[in-house]
Amino acid sequence: MALADRYLTLGRDVHSGEVLARGGDPEAHSILQRSGFVPVVRLHETYHRLPVGLDAAEEKRLATRAVARLRAVKYGVDTDDDFDTETREAHYLPLGSSVAHLAERIREATTSDEVADALTELTASHDGVLIALGEVLAATAAFYQDLGQPPDPHTAERLHYLAEHRLAVLWSDLAHIRNDLADRHQDHPQRRVCAAEVGPDEYEASAVCGCPPHPPRLTTTPAAAPVPPAPAHPRH
Repeated sequence: MALADRYLTLGRDVHSGEVLARGGDPEAHSILQRSGFVPVVRLHETYHRLPVGLDAAEEKRLATRAVARLRAVKYGVDTDDDFDTETREAHYLPLGSSVAHLAERIREATTSDEVADALTELTASHDGVLIALGEVLAATAAFYQDLGQPPDPHTAERLHYLAEHRLAVLWSDLAHIRNDLADRHQDHPQRRVCAAEVGPDEYEASAVCGCPPHPPRLTTTPAAAPVPPAPAHPRH
């Protein structure tokens, strides 16, 4: 990660009057969004702004809180005096970290049973992550349905579509994969549990385990140089 990604600026823009945050990496962007900022993604830049329609006191509260949260996890933040603070908010792992841990379990898995167990957390038919995500979409659709603006019923319909068609397909495919792995009871041929032991025939004296090295990368044979075309015969 580049050092510049650990640095942000957060302040009121002199041209638009908006409170903007620029810089940072995806973790910093998540902190900004959890602090109330809205991402703005353009062709050549990505930055964050506070929502429209806030009074000055609410802008200060949200911006100051974002600064406190960013600095609590060691981001450098250059900010306006109005938003500067010595407060450091306690940092808790977000809900997404629990789901991301499933990926780590799968990366470390050596058997099909282990991967099936991890995928079950996503696909369980009553309380799996994807079922819960469907409930979130349905609840958001219900909120939009009678919100009062002309586009709102269309947004609600779109959310129902995502839950019933897109998410349902994802759940169905992953559930099939999970069930297939659950029936296999197969060790992965390229993975094994490290015993952290070195056999008597180990060649490397400093090795701490007997696991083999990664297989060598295959090199591609360079293509032959193209044959230059024969010179054209002059026309008589």
